[in-house]
Amino acid sequence: MSSKWVWFIFGSFVGSLAAVVLSGMLALLCSRSIIKWIVGRFTKRLMSDPYESNIWEVITATTRISPITVVENSIRAASGAVIERPFGSPRKFLHFEGLVFSPAQLFVLPTPEDVEIDMTTVIGPKAKKPLVLDIPILAAGMGYGVGLSEKVKVAIAKGTANVGTSTNTGEGGFLPEERQNAKYLIIQYNSGHWSKSPEILKQADAIEIRFGQGALAGTATILQATDLEGRASEIMQVQNEEITVIPSRHKDISSPQDLKQVVERLRQMTGGVPIGVKICASAVLEHDLEIAIQAGVDFISLDGGQAGTKGGAPILEDDFGLPTIYALSRAVRYLRKRGVKDSISLLTGGAYSQPGECLKAIALGATGVYMGSSLLWAMTHDQVTKAVPWEPPTQLAWYTGSMQERFNEEEAAVYLENFLNSFTDEMKLAISALGKRALREVNADDMVALDAWTSHVTKVKLAYEPWEKPETNPHG
Repeated sequence: MSSKWVWFIFGSFVGSLAAVVLSGMLALLCSRSIIKWIVGRFTKRLMSDPYESNIWEVITATTRISPITVVENSIRAASGAVIERPFGSPRKFLHFEGLVFSPAQLFVLPTPEDVEIDMTTVIGPKAKKPLVLDIPILAAGMGYGVGLSEKVKVAIAKGTANVGTSTNTGEGGFLPEERQNAKYLIIQYNSGHWSKSPEILKQADAIEIRFGQGALAGTATILQATDLEGRASEIMQVQNEEITVIPSRHKDISSPQDLKQVVERLRQMTGGVPIGVKICASAVLEHDLEIAIQAGVDFISLDGGQAGTKGGAPILEDDFGLPTIYALSRAVRYLRKRGVKDSISLLTGGAYSQPGECLKAIALGATGVYMGSSLLWAMTHDQVTKAVPWEPPTQLAWYTGSMQERFNEEEAAVYLENFLNSFTDEMKLAISALGKRALREVNADDMVALDAWTSHVTKVKLAYEPWEKPETNPHG
């Protein structure tokens, strides 16, 4: 090619590039002018129009009524029915922020970095077949069909199996694939008529008799036929029912004595796996705990008022149940008072989302921590981009979700495994910083309270009060 053509092509390229740059600069200048004009006009109207025609009235209104309430009242107006809000209450209750751990340094030395921290968690230590988990974090009860899709349930089973912890069937039907992929499975003995045959219950590593949960209290759940189309209706044996009801009461439990009989029957049927109850925390919590103790349960699952669900009436989520830290603290004190704290395991649930919160709960006396919503968000990870911005991410996870087929269960299982490993490793790091070598060694004396109210609720010593030095160093 001659040099003349080379220079011609080069000149054309430079000219085109200059034209593009110049056009961009002109567009920017014009857009800046247009934007400036629009903002100016909007600001002038905002500062001049009377309130009845000023958009600013929306701002002043939402300082009196939250945007959440405005939207939910609009949904009520549109539907004329009880609305169902996913993931629990947005209310902020006293939680675990008022507690901090006390680091080991001189009086108590940190644990050497080469020491492996034992995170073993035992559910039902007095049971014939205790449930021994590798970590203290358990997947909460989230039912197949009544909540989650098959893919999500299988992903949870795989992810929890890979880290040596349990998953929970929830109130839905017994999904064989969940059992096949789970290392440890807690089967919920719900108030419905499904999944109660000996053939199913004998496959449990523990059984949880459900009476209530934090986001729904002890109310019934009513499902339309369209909510359970397909395989879930077959598994739950409700194919021809227009409405499926999960009753508020168990037909075979109407008295404390009935509960004792059911516990014994399930214990014998399953060969001695841990049998427990799941309740939400009420003002008469100690009375509920006493009935469970008298029934001879191996564990108690206690849901705080911040617990989530697939969908619950805002009045149940916001205005019922004791907050988690109140419920946990009262339950631990009562079990100790009754002398059964070491024989009856206490599982806690309700708004746990961080390693520190879970370790603080265990320090206060919990045996293990149930997590639900946080696990769903973690395992879904970047798959949410398949739904947003046009659909909520839950459409990937719900059984009735419009995008459930796009959910990748293998990716989700890996994300869940990674999440639980990371979560547990942070807890191990904290235990080392306390100078401890095992999860079971962590206790309330490893913490101080930052405010009087948290101290009053938990009975943890206030941070501004001097520590009374014991006669001997607890670690020699």
